[in-house]
Amino acid sequence: MLTIIENELIKVKIASQGAEMTSLELKEDNQEYLWKADPRYWGRHAPVLFPIVGKVKNDQYKVDGEVFKLTQHGFARDNEFELVEQEEQRVVYRLTSSEELLNKYPYQFELEIEYKLVANRVEVTYNVKNKDQKTIYFSIGAHPAFNWPLEEGENKEDYYLEFEENEKLRASLLDEGLLSDTTIEFLANNNSKPLAEELFRNDALILKDLKSKSVSLKSKSSDREVKVEFTGFPYMGIWSPPAGAPFICIEPWYGVADLKDSDGNLKTKEGIEVLQPEAEFSCMYSISIK
Repeated sequence: MLTIIENELIKVKIASQGAEMTSLELKEDNQEYLWKADPRYWGRHAPVLFPIVGKVKNDQYKVDGEVFKLTQHGFARDNEFELVEQEEQRVVYRLTSSEELLNKYPYQFELEIEYKLVANRVEVTYNVKNKDQKTIYFSIGAHPAFNWPLEEGENKEDYYLEFEENEKLRASLLDEGLLSDTTIEFLANNNSKPLAEELFRNDALILKDLKSKSVSLKSKSSDREVKVEFTGFPYMGIWSPPAGAPFICIEPWYGVADLKDSDGNLKTKEGIEVLQPEAEFSCMYSISIK
């Protein structure tokens, strides 16, 4: 089921399947900013990643010696969420642990996702509640895909990423979906990264410990812009399929894929979040368009 929220500037559509945003439109000229999920390239728009981000080694992990199977990015994106609150400019969706999900993830939880419009910005809040009697371990992240170029007919290589601050960053590379030891220079004490398809020949680029709290997708030949704000998120993925796909993902994460030499223990996994019984975890990122 699709739900629409809108104000005078933007209109957003969200699907109950995965609580996934499927459209982000600037109303003044009906310009769509979100990728249309063409399955020839990638059949998703902006999935929510939970309770893992990326892959776990061999698609399995261990909790207290017991092995659980879980595919890339977890199960939230493929499950039906309940719409629990709805206003003209705000909605809240909820996913609760079930017998089926306990076979994949041995913790009782409640995940709520709020979409709220503020002027030309959509704010997305993730709230994880520990409903178990024991400590739970999880990762959570966003995977929004934006049209690249933002307008048809533009040159992709006119586009660049502009970070809020000058950054001296190396990007970690993936090897068959797992975090490798290989890094490449991404920014050398500057804040602008030209975009080219060649950048993604080895899959996603993983950034960590950014000083910046926002990054914008811009073009030298257009005034259109997407700005992603991600205060507090320790990781960011930048991804576009290497086969010339007309979109780019800017992905704030609390968590990351397993290391190549991971022992599979969820409790000691790189970037894992730890939540005590009855405690809550909350984070928010936003997308502004113009």
